[in-house]
Amino acid sequence: MGGGRGGGGGFDDALLANPEEAGWKGLMKNKKSLGLAMFASLGGVLYGYNQGVFSSVQVMQRFLYRFPQIDEDETTKGLVTAILELGAFVGSLMAGPIADIYSRKYSIAGWCVVFMMGTALQTGASNLDCLWAGRWFAGMGVGALSMLVPMYNAELAPPGIRGSLVALQQLAITFGILISYWIGYGTNFIGGTTFNSETMTGQTETAWRLPLALQLVPAVVLCAGTWFLPFSPRWLMLRGREEESLIGLAKLRNKSEDDPAIQYEFRALQAERLVEREAAKERYGTEDVTFHVSLMEYKRLLTTRSLLHRLLIGAGAQALQQWTGINAIIYYAPTIFEQIGLSGGSISLLATGIVGIVNFVMTIPAVLFVDNFGRRPLLMWGEANMAISHAVLAAVIAVYGGNLGQNKAAGNGAVFMVYWYIANFAVTWGPLAWVVSAEVFPLDMRAKGMSISSAINWIMNFTVALTTPVMFRTVGVRGYGTYLIFMAFCIIGFLYAWLLLPELKGKSLEEVDAIFKDTSGAEDAARRERIAKQIGLDKVAQEVKHEEHGAGGGKRFGNAEKEERR
Repeated sequence: MGGGRGGGGGFDDALLANPEEAGWKGLMKNKKSLGLAMFASLGGVLYGYNQGVFSSVQVMQRFLYRFPQIDEDETTKGLVTAILELGAFVGSLMAGPIADIYSRKYSIAGWCVVFMMGTALQTGASNLDCLWAGRWFAGMGVGALSMLVPMYNAELAPPGIRGSLVALQQLAITFGILISYWIGYGTNFIGGTTFNSETMTGQTETAWRLPLALQLVPAVVLCAGTWFLPFSPRWLMLRGREEESLIGLAKLRNKSEDDPAIQYEFRALQAERLVEREAAKERYGTEDVTFHVSLMEYKRLLTTRSLLHRLLIGAGAQALQQWTGINAIIYYAPTIFEQIGLSGGSISLLATGIVGIVNFVMTIPAVLFVDNFGRRPLLMWGEANMAISHAVLAAVIAVYGGNLGQNKAAGNGAVFMVYWYIANFAVTWGPLAWVVSAEVFPLDMRAKGMSISSAINWIMNFTVALTTPVMFRTVGVRGYGTYLIFMAFCIIGFLYAWLLLPELKGKSLEEVDAIFKDTSGAEDAARRERIAKQIGLDKVAQEVKHEEHGAGGGKRFGNAEKEERR
C-alpha cells in the first residue's frame, strides 16, 4: 500500500491541542471537521479499491480469455499491474504545485475526473493497450488524491484531532481494499466461475467489467461533492485571501471570528506564511517562494549532510515498507492462495476477501494507538514476525510443492501465515513508515522531505508489482524463493530499525536536531518565535490561556506549555 502526506501548523498545535479533546472525544466535539474529512477520504477508498480490485479481476476466466497475454507472460502481467503505481508516482508529483495554484478542493475534483477517465478506459477495454492506458490514468488520479486528501484533512482539522483525521486516509485505503476483494468475489459468479472458449458459455464479461466500473460511483460522488467542500483556510492564507481564511476558520470551528482561539489560529496561519517568506529571503534573497526557490530548497535537502541523513532515514523507511512484500500480497493474493493449495478461483478469492478483513480490522488499533508505543520496538516486532511468515511460506512451498492439496495441515499453516503477515504489517510498518518519514524532518523541510520519501514509496511499489509475477515463475520451484527474498528484506528492515533508526517518539525539534547534529530545527524555531512576537501572536495566546483557564483549562495548559517547544 501507499499513502499520502499530511500538513499542519507548527504554531497552533501546542496551545490548541487539548489532550482531553483528543481521540474519540475530540472527534465527537468536532463533528463538522470529522464529516468533511470522512467525505474527502473517499479519495483513499478509491485508491484502496483500485489496488485491490485488479488482483481479483486478473484471475477471472473471462478476463484471461479477453487478455491472454496476461496469463501467458509474467512480465506483461506485472506491467499491467505496476503501471498504476508509475502513474501514481507522476500524479503525486504533479498534485502539489497544482493544488497550491488552484486550491485543494478544485484539485481533488480535477483529479477525480482523471481517475474516472482511467476507470472508463479499463472498464471498456477491448485490447491490452486500452487497459494499460486506463491503469495509467487511474494511477495518476489515485496518486494525486493520496497526497491531496491527507493534506486537505490536516489543514481543516483542529490540532487536537489532526493526527486522527490524517490517519483516516490509511483506514480509507484498507476499507477500499476490503470492499474490492468482496465485490470481486461476488461478481466472479456472474455466468459461472468457469468459461468454455469453444462454446462461449460460462462466465460473462460483466464478471470483470462490473467491479472495475463500480469505481466510478465513489469517484462521481467525491467529484460532485467538492462543490460543497470549503476551501482550506491555510490555502486561502497562502493566496493572500486573509478575510476569507478567517471566516472559513470560524465556520469550521463553529465560533465567532473574534473568539480568541480563532484569532490565535488565524494569526498562526499568518505567521507560517511570514516564516516561509523570511526563510526564503535569508537564503535566496527573495521573499517570493517561487519555483526556483522551491528547487533550491530541494537542492539544500540533498546536499546538506545532516538533512541528507534525515532524508535517507525517511526514504529508507518507505522503501523497506514496500520490500516487506505487502503489495505482492495485495496485488496477487488470489495467485498466492492458489500457489499454496487453495485451488479454484472462487476459493482463492474467498481467502483473499479475508485478507481484506484482517488488513482493515488491524489498521484500526494502529490508527488509534500508534502514539502509545515507541517506533523502533514496533518496527522490529513487525519485521521479525513478517520474516517468520515469509520463511514458513517458502518452506511449505519448497517441501510440498504442487501437493499442498493432499497436505491440508501444511496448506492451512501457509494460509494462516499470510493472515499473520497482514496483521503484523497493518499494526506496524503500514502506519509507522509514514510516521517516521514525518517526524525525522525539521518543520521547514517536512513537506519536501515527505514528497521525496513518498516518491520512493511509489517507485518501490512499482518495482515490487512489476517483478513479483516474474519471481513467482523463476525463483525456485513454484516461486518459493520469492518469499525468501522478501524475508531477507524483512531482516534488513529489522536491522534498520535496530541499528540505524533513532527513537523519535516524543522528541522535541531540538532533541531531533541533536540526534542528527543539526541546527536547522532550532533556527526554524527561533525564526517562528521572533515572527510570533512581531505580529502579536503571543498576546493572543495569553487571551486564549486566560479564557480557557477560567473554563477549567488549567490542566490543559500545563500540558500545552510542556509541548510548546516541539
